[in-house]
Amino acid sequence: MVAAAAIHVGVVIATRGRPELAALLVEELSRQTVPPEAIVISVADHTDAPQLSDSAVTIAQGRPGLCAQRNAGLEALPATTEIVVFFDDDFVPSRFWIENLCTLLATMPDIVCVTGRLLFDGIKTAGSSWQEAIRLVAHADSAADPAEGTNAVGDAHLVSDAHLVRDAHLVRDNVSPYGCNMAFRRTAIGELRFDERLVLYGWQEDTDFGARIAARGRCVASDRLWGVHLGIKRGRSSGRQLGYSQMVNPHYLVGKGTMRQREALTLAGRNLAANTLRALYPESFIDRRGRLEGNLIGLWDILTGCSRPERAAEL
Repeated sequence: MVAAAAIHVGVVIATRGRPELAALLVEELSRQTVPPEAIVISVADHTDAPQLSDSAVTIAQGRPGLCAQRNAGLEALPATTEIVVFFDDDFVPSRFWIENLCTLLATMPDIVCVTGRLLFDGIKTAGSSWQEAIRLVAHADSAADPAEGTNAVGDAHLVSDAHLVRDAHLVRDNVSPYGCNMAFRRTAIGELRFDERLVLYGWQEDTDFGARIAARGRCVASDRLWGVHLGIKRGRSSGRQLGYSQMVNPHYLVGKGTMRQREALTLAGRNLAANTLRALYPESFIDRRGRLEGNLIGLWDILTGCSRPERAAEL
């Protein structure tokens, strides 16, 4: 089997308005047991680029929007890159994340897409601080079996072939990648790119990309790749813009064939119901009224046959 350190890994970080987070993530990546060969920070404005001295970091500047910036980052990776990892700037990975990813992909050559396990997802709450995320990840890293949450210190992060076979249940098939932490074989990506019609924060761009790459191999989730998604709200779309995308993007993906109609209806219906019920007494960290307004605009556009994902950027 190819040693993990011999596999060329490139990391792409799309960021906007949060250069300090990108800098912290680069610092964490320097602590990986198998560091990436290349890191590309993709920005839409030079003010979004952190000030770094790391020679492994490339700054790519292009059009704004998560999909456009990920595409720009992908293009900026060295030709030698074999595995492409996409991390959100507010994601804190285990220091064994890349090592375990390389071991998994070297052991199971039919896997083309991997997403990890979240110890905590702040997108569903008010979020987490960087310090708290570091603490949670460090605790899992020191566990004898991090996937089971035990607490003894050991070298269980070294995943042998036999270990992967024995713990095959730790890889779940047919899982759509989660954009905050996902990885792909460069050969499987080929000419595929993120759909830049999904503007701003993208919303469901990971589902769309995963559905297209699934035709080229297995898409899995692995409990051996853990981390924390802080869920920082600063730098994301407005409530009205996101609300529009919550209705229109699933409708658009059904038309593309990358989302099933039942899944789209469930997703849109769940968001519409949540925004309607919470509009009078919203959470302090969610603009429910703005989202509801965007939902209604999106529904009207769908019903009148004039919906288009790009309109979210115009609201």
